Amino acid sequence: MFREALQSVVEGTEGGIAGLLMDFEGIPLESFTRPGAAFDIEVVGAEVSVVVKAIQRASEMLEAGQTSEVSFRSDKMMTLIRVINQSYFVAVAMEPEGNLGKSRFLLRVLAPKLAQELAT
Repeated sequence: MFREALQSVVEGTEGGIAGLLMDFEGIPLESFTRPGAAFDIEVVGAEVSVVVKAIQRASEMLEAGQTSEVSFRSDKMMTLIRVINQSYFVAVAMEPEGNLGKSRFLLRVLAPKLAQELAT
């Protein structure tokens, strides 16, 4: 179920490269990468998990509420992370000119389904 869900987000996003379901300790549960990707999404996810945890701590310290989404853009890719619960997040990497809006929508719809599957 997880791989197919990630694949649908990546393939449903213009410029989508890879998708990942990972816990905040940097352990991947599942991933999907289009052939020919220039990077390893699991390595990206492990590094990004540290950043997202730091953002969550800062948000709590500022009493700004829970972090639900983080995105960043670099020269070679754009990454969108959606927090599922206290333990897991889902991420999609895309080309810098990829369709961030479509990716945001697809992850927003997918996150509750993943949360439900992870709870069982």
